[in-house]
Amino acid sequence: MKIGVLYGGWSREREVSIRSGKNVADALRKKGYDVVEIDVNRNLPVVLKEKAIEFAYIMLHGSPGEDGTIQGLLEIMRIGYTGSGVKASACAIDKITTKKIFLASGVNTPRFLIPEENLQKFAQTIPRKLGFPIVVKPRYEGSSIGVNIIKAPDKLLSTIKETMDKFGDVLLEEYIEGKDITVSIVGNRALPILELVPKNEFYDYEAKYTKGKTEFIIPARLDDNLTKIVKNLALKAYNAIECADFGRVDMRLRENEPYVLEVNTIPGMTEISDLPAQAKADGIPYEDLVEKILQISMERWKSTTKKIANPK
Repeated sequence: MKIGVLYGGWSREREVSIRSGKNVADALRKKGYDVVEIDVNRNLPVVLKEKAIEFAYIMLHGSPGEDGTIQGLLEIMRIGYTGSGVKASACAIDKITTKKIFLASGVNTPRFLIPEENLQKFAQTIPRKLGFPIVVKPRYEGSSIGVNIIKAPDKLLSTIKETMDKFGDVLLEEYIEGKDITVSIVGNRALPILELVPKNEFYDYEAKYTKGKTEFIIPARLDDNLTKIVKNLALKAYNAIECADFGRVDMRLRENEPYVLEVNTIPGMTEISDLPAQAKADGIPYEDLVEKILQISMERWKSTTKKIANPK
């Protein structure tokens, strides 16, 4: 079977996507797979057909890889793929929709607000509802792109406006003082919890993708009971979004109470990314992790295709 590794694209996470994709392609080749690397552009349907791709390994971070667009295209072309489907991808990349799903599913998450039409009037109510600091996030970006932590009222309105001008819709969130932790999931199993200690103010884009900018502590410094609670909460959030194959759930831990921030449907697979580090701590080398995700995805695709072909 010819595997197309899809990476690059046109999102703000393009460079990280290329790193992830090339690492995945190298790992698959070492495992003996027939691999074609595809730097995605808007001519993708033609490329997939010309290269006779039979299965896609999606390593596109941000749009169009994590928002359901590529998944929909591949389903129309009847090409199987790794990771979550159209609906889960579209929900997970949308921070506001994610929050609504968490609330409906009983997933503990920081308090949040959605800007109203009269921004000036709205901004005056935010401190009373969320307190300070306040986190301002673009609605659809990943990798902490565009995230700001506002500590004083005089910066709040201008930051909201600037973020909206650059990224469109935004989400305002209560700041959770405490530890950064993340739980990667492969299949439907939570890997060892990773505690992140960034040298920057928070685990921002630079801290995520610059070697030496973040200390990894794995397993995280949690007792057995809290470890179980965190893993169960991660799986609850992952399944609430209806994710598949693999993903990562990011949290903050305040006084031993975990809060889910978001779910990532295509986690980074660079040499310093969270998921490979957690897999390694679980005894899974990088090449085996890449192959395991592929095998899980292929089995799911075969099962889904069979059900569509043979409805009851």
